[in-house]
Amino acid sequence: MAEEIMQNEPKVARNEQREVRLEKLNAMQAAGQDPFKITLAEQTEHCAEITADFDAFDGKDVSVCGRMMSKRRKGKVSFIDIRDRDGRIQVYVKFDDVGEETYESFKKWDIGDIIEVKGFVFKTNMGEISIHAKAIRLLTKSLLPLPEKYHGLKDTDVRYRRRYLDLIMNPDVRETFIKRSAIIRAVRNHLDAQGFIEVETPMLVHNAGGAAARPFITHHNALDEDLHLRISLELYLKRLIVGGMERVYEIGRVFRNEGLDVRHNPEFTLMELYQAYTDFHGMMELVEDLYRTVAMQICGTTQIEFDNKIIDLGKPFARMTMVDAVKQYSGVDFNEIHTLEEARAAAKEHHVEYEARHKKGDLLNLFFEEYVEEKLIQPTFITEHPTDISPLAKRKPNDPEYTERFELYMNAFEMANAFSELNDPIDQRSRFEAQEELIKAGDEEANHTDEDFLTALEYGMPPTGGIGVGIDRMVMLLTNSYAIRDVLLFPTMKPIDK
Repeated sequence: MAEEIMQNEPKVARNEQREVRLEKLNAMQAAGQDPFKITLAEQTEHCAEITADFDAFDGKDVSVCGRMMSKRRKGKVSFIDIRDRDGRIQVYVKFDDVGEETYESFKKWDIGDIIEVKGFVFKTNMGEISIHAKAIRLLTKSLLPLPEKYHGLKDTDVRYRRRYLDLIMNPDVRETFIKRSAIIRAVRNHLDAQGFIEVETPMLVHNAGGAAARPFITHHNALDEDLHLRISLELYLKRLIVGGMERVYEIGRVFRNEGLDVRHNPEFTLMELYQAYTDFHGMMELVEDLYRTVAMQICGTTQIEFDNKIIDLGKPFARMTMVDAVKQYSGVDFNEIHTLEEARAAAKEHHVEYEARHKKGDLLNLFFEEYVEEKLIQPTFITEHPTDISPLAKRKPNDPEYTERFELYMNAFEMANAFSELNDPIDQRSRFEAQEELIKAGDEEANHTDEDFLTALEYGMPPTGGIGVGIDRMVMLLTNSYAIRDVLLFPTMKPIDK
């Protein structure tokens, strides 16, 4: 069961241990030693700073704070391990140095307690970098026992539900989220250096557009009307291009009312940017350079190990049209398919399931999902998507059935989606009208008409390239994390009682 956070130990035993720890706390409080009344501690260094540069700290007085993770006591001498944000260090605690009263109290402290240690740095006879404690202080009493030391916390369901325990017990998990922060910072720095301006746009919107997804609906009491959580950043950012900002981006949460699996979470982090006076070819160059730059900064290499494969970000990314990719992997050439009836016949022959509302472009995309996606391991741009599934992308000038659009794939994951943005308000209205027909046919992911966005386009939007990059999937790649829940601190989980 998910609530069984202690491996090999029943819940009843945990409750008993909590009662024992609570009695210790009550005794300390009765003696005027309540740790919860402490409001300030001294932390001059972190553990990793000391262990990384012993020569600089040898013999130096330090003060560190952290959680006690182990305790080995023999008479009037003890060794403990404490862990802070950056790492762990051993502490040597001797009766004569900290004093009788403190040592007697220290003997009753438990694994998981948060403490302050003041002392000097040295190496033990075994060569381990340690702190010789001169003073120790209990800062916070832990009332619940940590998972058993040697088995740790391995139940993934519990790890996701109680991320705080996961972070305490699994240092590699903490490192993943430190890297996540560094990745997002690297993305920002890269875009800022190219003259992009970071902006913020609404999360609560009247019309959730810009992507094919079902939105979450909420109610605004003061306005007495329903609002949606955004599913994309696109339509507001393009309004800013109309306003003359030319290069804008946003990194923020979007919300899609969809299922949960190793690649999807109902809320996730998306980076979208828009650049005036370029097209989808410019977006290819931008995102290829972005991935390569961030990989070098975070991993020190463009040869990224992921899912027991090496993803090579150093080579030029491959490029294939969707039609060519489907032809290569399924044998079906959509250049030779001219009608919806022919497309349906091909789908039936190749056991590709479709719905009555699906058009020829939808069927091409279904072939792609069935036959191609899983084959795209190395970075590959899939270009020229059908107009039927690209309501916001500019048509190809010489073939209006397809658009100037690409999706970037790595290890069979879609990593980015980009267009030469549609800036013709007449064409955009007709695309919205087609989407409205899909809604009537039962497509809950189609876009509603956004009249204000159409008004903005009528004032004039320059030729523009736009792209959306899934930040969570970028983090998954660069931290070798196969499931999206491994890179979200608090992923969406089904309630235990369900």
